Amino acid sequence: MTESYDLGIVGAGPAGYTAAFEAIKCGKSVVLFEKDLIGGVCLNRGCIPTKTILHSAELFEEMKNSNILGIECTDLKVDLEKVMAHKDEVVAKLRKNLELALKNAGVVVVQEYADIIDAKKIQAGNKLYECSQVISAVGSAPFAPKSLNFDGKFILSSDDILNLKKLPKKVVIAGSGAIGIEWARIFSSFDVDVCIVEMADHILPIVDLEVSKRIERMFKMKKIKFYTSVSVEKVHENSSNGCDVTLSNGEIYNVDFVLMATGRKPLEQNRIEGVKYIGDISGEIQLAHFAIKQAVCEVSEIPYNKSLIPSVIYGTPEIAWAGLKEQDLIPGTYQKSIFLVSALGKSHCDNCIDGFVKILAQDGLVIGVHIISKEASALLQELIIAMQNKIPVEKIKQVCFAHPTYSEGIFECLCNLK
Repeated sequence: MTESYDLGIVGAGPAGYTAAFEAIKCGKSVVLFEKDLIGGVCLNRGCIPTKTILHSAELFEEMKNSNILGIECTDLKVDLEKVMAHKDEVVAKLRKNLELALKNAGVVVVQEYADIIDAKKIQAGNKLYECSQVISAVGSAPFAPKSLNFDGKFILSSDDILNLKKLPKKVVIAGSGAIGIEWARIFSSFDVDVCIVEMADHILPIVDLEVSKRIERMFKMKKIKFYTSVSVEKVHENSSNGCDVTLSNGEIYNVDFVLMATGRKPLEQNRIEGVKYIGDISGEIQLAHFAIKQAVCEVSEIPYNKSLIPSVIYGTPEIAWAGLKEQDLIPGTYQKSIFLVSALGKSHCDNCIDGFVKILAQDGLVIGVHIISKEASALLQELIIAMQNKIPVEKIKQVCFAHPTYSEGIFECLCNLK
């Protein structure tokens, strides 16, 4: 049996479902294949569930310190089963909404494993689907070194961690990218003993160096232990308790488990000429919003600036950045300004005073933004719009910023550029 469509898409994560919606807007017939859950990793095992758990952790942390604000909270405890149940409810609700939106848009969804035969054909079950165009958006999977394969018990992936039944007492987190930092914040807020192990010279090696150093300082204040220039060498079960983790510096940690937050790898797939590969499978930036922009560009031909994709690490305070980092610039060729969040009235109102806004400029234009602050993800967008449209610093300074807000930090930082 054969069916024909204008567009066939394999993978219903952010890249896949966005491409489907865009194609429908263009008047095309679309068939979307997904062997697992609609919404992909982002909705089911990534962004959404993690941020839901993180919100519970942030609330618990705030309640522990609420006496500063005149609110007494006693006998606080974490019920992880309820935290996880709430996470599941949020994910299920959003997935149902997405499924309904696809149906209402007229996208034909086939929930089976699909095999791309060539640039015009997809096989799923006993059906052959002939498509004028084929897109692969099958995503990625958690990565770990071969010597540290995931076992679901002592060596956990970012997928495994979402199925925890009880809070651990001690954990080692290998890797300090977004996944590692966010889970370190979650566990620390829930009073779990956390140790981060990072192979690079600093934690969060993907960010501006001043941001990395500030996060290190904040983690020390929160008593989150971390090692840099160190790796996890071996993990083996301890007959009396948990597992023993041997580090490359010779130290041994006895913990409940190791979370391998060492990134993700594109799913292996034979590349077929004529098939478009978008999202994580493309091997480029592994962010849901990048996948969405790829999909919109591919189907609707709306361009985007790949050098200005925002990056955000969630928690309190948020960490957000876009554009160039200072360590990548030639000294003397740029101007920079750093404005402390503690100078903002709103930060004191919210009891969230740690962090800064850092702006890099060149020839009167903003070329890099690095923020540690509450609402950093929203603040960042203000300057990305300016950067992408090449709005001069002097023009941005003419805008009126509301008071009291965190966005005032953007204005003050721009005014101090040297």
